Amino acid sequence: MGKKELMAQIGAKVQEVKDLVAADKLEEATKAKSELDSLQAKYDLIKDLEDDETKEVKNGAKGTKQVDPKDSTKEFAQAARMGFPKNSMSEGAAADGGYTVPEDIQTKIQKYRDSKSSLRDLVRVKPVTTDKGAQTFKKRTQQTGFAKVGEGGKIGAKATPQFERKTWEIDKYAGYFPVTNELLEDSDQNIVAELIEWIGDESRVTDNKLILEAIAKKAVTGMTGLDDIKKAVNVTLGAAFKSTSKIVTNDDGLQYLDTLKDKNENYILRHNPADPMEMYICAGATTIPLKVYPNSDMPSDVATAGKRKIPMIIGDLNEYAELKDRKQLTIKNSDIAVVGTLNAFEEDLTLWRAIERLTVMVRDDQAIVNGQITIDDAAVLGE
Repeated sequence: MGKKELMAQIGAKVQEVKDLVAADKLEEATKAKSELDSLQAKYDLIKDLEDDETKEVKNGAKGTKQVDPKDSTKEFAQAARMGFPKNSMSEGAAADGGYTVPEDIQTKIQKYRDSKSSLRDLVRVKPVTTDKGAQTFKKRTQQTGFAKVGEGGKIGAKATPQFERKTWEIDKYAGYFPVTNELLEDSDQNIVAELIEWIGDESRVTDNKLILEAIAKKAVTGMTGLDDIKKAVNVTLGAAFKSTSKIVTNDDGLQYLDTLKDKNENYILRHNPADPMEMYICAGATTIPLKVYPNSDMPSDVATAGKRKIPMIIGDLNEYAELKDRKQLTIKNSDIAVVGTLNAFEEDLTLWRAIERLTVMVRDDQAIVNGQITIDDAAVLGE
């Protein structure tokens, strides 16, 4: 029996298992699943033998046999067609996690995610291998220096450094994505590309949301203009963070800052000649880089009619927040699930569900000013 015949049997057996589960015939479904595993094992053996024969022929002239790495794209696409059966799970993974996405596919997802605008670029990112933990940080205290002591005098007690313990715990974040069943008949590359694009976008938005929630833990500082921005940099943050600080805002904030001029009528927003996308604010003795994110990723508060409260986050987000990534992406799919108004069975769809595990903790709440500038809508919209 060749691979093509086995593939057809595997597809039929997958459907049989799903139908039996849907009919609540669990014993029969378990037996059918065992038969499915046997068919898959046969397929893998034949594939390995044929691959070895091909390699031997190609390398026969050299008298060597090279072992090529597995084609992760093909294997991942095959897993998608089979309904993402559970593979070997890493220690500590949640029991309902599903299929663990291979590391090289995760790398492709991360590259896609990182190719777009993400607040993850600004914070500290630390991979972790456990679901919870604690870190010790030295509190920022005002040092007083050594005290003068006379000959034979008694040395007074000095304040010892103060430390604080911060705990963290990984949370689970998930979402689902409907696709037509025709996609599973497409090429391996198209299936994997669809998954990479979907998961990459959702992962980026999740990162942004969690980082903005961490920033929101810092009380908002109202600002009215450039002088308040300079005060945040020079006084509130001071020398401890000034050299590593940035202004982080959205499209509305860029429009506002791009209209400001100094007393000589020169615009204070400048561009790096070598990289026009690299911007900074130059006002007197204060020069600070500017990072802009789309309104869709960092929205302004427009709850008040005619007014727009624009985020103006100033400081060092790398010191302020740390994203802990469990790096444990899992995925499942179903062609019989019902989610909201979507009925996969009736609409001939497959619902893909992905789960990732991460959290964002505040490291140093003195490292940023959570600024907000309130202006009229007309100043931004040009009305």
